[in-house]
Formats: sequence, structure tokens, C-alpha cells
Amino acid sequence: MNQDSSIGSIRLKNRELIIHSAIREFSQKGFSGTTIQAIADRANLPKPNVHYYFGSKDKLYQAVLSHVMSLWDSTLDELTHASEPRTFIEQYIDKKITFSRENPEASRIFAAEILNGAPYIKSRFGGDYHNWFCGRRDIFKQWQTDGVINPDISTDHLLFIIWASTQHYADYEFQVKAALGTRRLNASVYRDATNTLTTLVLAGLGLSQT
Repeated sequence: MNQDSSIGSIRLKNRELIIHSAIREFSQKGFSGTTIQAIADRANLPKPNVHYYFGSKDKLYQAVLSHVMSLWDSTLDELTHASEPRTFIEQYIDKKITFSRENPEASRIFAAEILNGAPYIKSRFGGDYHNWFCGRRDIFKQWQTDGVINPDISTDHLLFIIWASTQHYADYEFQVKAALGTRRLNASVYRDATNTLTTLVLAGLGLSQT
């Protein structure tokens, strides 16, 4: 590995370390209660390093939110007209539930931002986002036209339902644990959630489950 590649690798590692440390801090203390110093301490990096990579707390917060959106959107980006509907839906729900299980703090930060009117990432929800969503939705519509899935289902609301249902286990984790009478959500809870949502969605679309 040459020197430039080594430096690039270190920078990438530091950025990821800062992002993940920021997620923990923002999730636990909120935007106003979080300081750059606390993020640097959690990342075990000097405070100037955080400023070097992100400039300010506002920009770092925006980077955290963009990171979360990219993780979610990348899964749906895998959808193409050649995708097999049942297989894609099974895998998509499984990945979304897994994200909620492995990244609950990131999900809650994003939910709080949206509930507040998306002041820090409003620009991400412009025409490009609408076009991206329509491109994903239209693949489902094409499956309907081809007679593969139930034509009476709103494909817009199908995606909203999947998003809401899978993110529920992160955004409302405290409520779910209270309802189930448990201190933690173990693997069986997420497995049951995945199986239940998958069964309901596939049944509604007129598809059998593998």
C-alpha cells in the first residue's frame, strides 16, 4: 500500500469512528446537549480532528443523518425490474429489521429530526428524493401491471408501512419492551417481527412465502 492509500484509509477510518461516536452522543444527549469535545472523547481522538473532518457540530449532525439515510436507501437501491418480488420483499424486510436491531440509536436520531420538520436535512427531501422514491415505487407498479402482485395495493403506502413497521422496533423500543415485559429485545423478538411482517405483506400482495 502506498503512502496516499494509507493516508486515505486512515481518514476514512477516522471519519467512520467520529460518525459512530456522534451517533451515540446525539442519541443519548440530543443535539443541544452534545458537544464536539464529548464526541472526540468517545472516539478517542483530539477535538481538532473532529473539526478537521466535519467543521462544526451542525455539519457533523448533518453527516450523521445523511449516513443513516444512505444506509436505508442503499437497500432499496438494490431493487431492479429484474428482481423477483417475493425474494426481494423477504430480504428487504429482513434487512430493515436487522438495521433497527443493530442501529437503534441512529434510527431514533433520524426519527427525531423528521418529527422536528427535518431542519438539518430538509434539502435531502427535494425533487431528487421524490424522483428516487418514484423510481423504486414504479418497479412495484410494473409488477402489478405484469400481474405478479395484487393490483389493488397502493405501492406508495406499501413502502410506508414497511418503513414504519420495521423502524418501530428501534424508535419505540422502550414501549415494545414494556409491552412484552422484557428488559431487552432478543433475537427471537426480531425473528418473530420479521416473520410476521413478511407474512402479512406477502399475503396482501398475493405472494406465497418461501
